[in-house]
Amino acid sequence: MKVVLLEDLPGRGKAGEIKEVSKGYAKNFLLPRGLALLATPAVVKEAQSRLEREKLEESIDRDKLLELAQQIEGKEIRITARRGAGERLFGSITAADIAEELSRAIGSVIDKKKIDIEEPLHQTGSYTVAVKLASDIKPQIMVVIEEEEKKEKEEEEETEKKVEKKAEKKVPRKKKGEKKEAEGGKSEKEEKG
Repeated sequence: MKVVLLEDLPGRGKAGEIKEVSKGYAKNFLLPRGLALLATPAVVKEAQSRLEREKLEESIDRDKLLELAQQIEGKEIRITARRGAGERLFGSITAADIAEELSRAIGSVIDKKKIDIEEPLHQTGSYTVAVKLASDIKPQIMVVIEEEEKKEKEEEEETEKKVEKKAEKKVPRKKKGEKKEAEGGKSEKEEKG
């Protein structure tokens, strides 16, 4: 039985394709779930015109991707991070961090899923990272991870010290009986006794 797929089905085909499937698969699965339509001449004609439009749009998108790839290729992205012992960072630099910095640098949004790193980066240094715009369009960028400036660290330490001093300056509250003694009167204990 011939059907026109309305959605991409892994292992079966893409949306708009005309496929030959078993009668049971079509009637019991594809048609009731709205994943395909019976391949009538009108539906086939519409599917073919839709495929042609998609190919045209895809070629336009491909041109835009190639233009973006030229813009990205060889870009150097600098990321500062706090460093612990040796070259190891506190935390790590993820694909999301790289995508955010790259988006700022080129003025166009890059999804974190497009950044091709196997695992987060944990050390300072330079790394070559691929940006997967399409299956065959993968421009390379250079990611340089640097240690935060010492001034920034000193500023953080100063603010921490100020917070600690404020906490030390707070006077503990007095108990009910102590209040009257401080004012010059007798405490509740002395009045009872």
